[in-house]
Amino acid sequence: MGTASTEPEPRQPVMADVARVAGVSHQTVSRVLNGAPHVRPDTRERVLAAIRELDYRPNSAARALVTRRSQTLGVVSFGSALYGPASMLDGIEQAARSAGYFVSVASLRSLDSRSVQEAVDRLRDQGVEGIVVIAPQISAVSAVAKLSSAVPVVAVGSGSQSRVPVVAVDNEAGALAATRHLLDLGHETVHHVAGPAGWLETKTRQDGWRKALEAVGAEVPQVQSGDWSARSGYEAGLRIAEDREVTAVFCANDHMALGLLRALHEAGRSIPGDISVVGFDDIPESAYFAPPLTTVRQDFGELGRRALELLVEELAGVGHARSHVLVSPEMVLRRSAGPAARR
Repeated sequence: MGTASTEPEPRQPVMADVARVAGVSHQTVSRVLNGAPHVRPDTRERVLAAIRELDYRPNSAARALVTRRSQTLGVVSFGSALYGPASMLDGIEQAARSAGYFVSVASLRSLDSRSVQEAVDRLRDQGVEGIVVIAPQISAVSAVAKLSSAVPVVAVGSGSQSRVPVVAVDNEAGALAATRHLLDLGHETVHHVAGPAGWLETKTRQDGWRKALEAVGAEVPQVQSGDWSARSGYEAGLRIAEDREVTAVFCANDHMALGLLRALHEAGRSIPGDISVVGFDDIPESAYFAPPLTTVRQDFGELGRRALELLVEELAGVGHARSHVLVSPEMVLRRSAGPAARR
């Protein structure tokens, strides 16, 4: 029979080991790890080389006890596979990592007041320094407004009515630009496939579409409602295809535009010859639709960066001068929208 090994497990290197290999003091290693100034470049390089040689990993729990900072931010996320909320979360996580913060995520199925407060409390128990709440639904605005938190909170996508600092895409401006683009191509009016009720993007994008039509005295057609899915866009497209007067459609997101394109193709309507189509989001697949989709691009990386900046300002106590930040979207022109056909 074999015998159990009595060799001790290898000891994890500690800061004193780094100091010994680098030939510096314990305090110098600490200053390098904390990014302190006034460390000579050659000394800093020796310390970093020793860290790499030993594969040293700082004890974040111990550092937090000393500095009273966890370098961790919390994110309350709407647990959805939808492109918008998922991309917002990715943008925030990337921006946080770039700024030297860890991220702890609490993903919720619903954004009611109780669920959001419980998620914030759980994150606070983990010692986060600040919290970002991704709040794309109208119910989330009320939930964020009722939050009780001893740490700074920033909302992403919750609109200008939120009581906490907010970073959001200017959805109304994006929808207005999309609708104006179609009107400028000579279309007498623009039909709209909207998102589901209860979403801020649904309301603000519909508001922008309506304002663009009213500004030029164009007819405001009845809204076709969807649920962000390609299936709902397809169903709306079947209804739209029956109306030979329709020449232009603005869809509130690209997935619904994809379904709409499929329905119009099946109905024998050419795009953009018979009907021009514009979407919103610029999902990665939009450039490969048939035809490639003209759409409104949201920069989710910029959204995450701005949210993190605002949260860091709140942590420093200087964030009140910029409590609401709107990130401008941009039109991406492709081949799904063209001049109105002469009648």
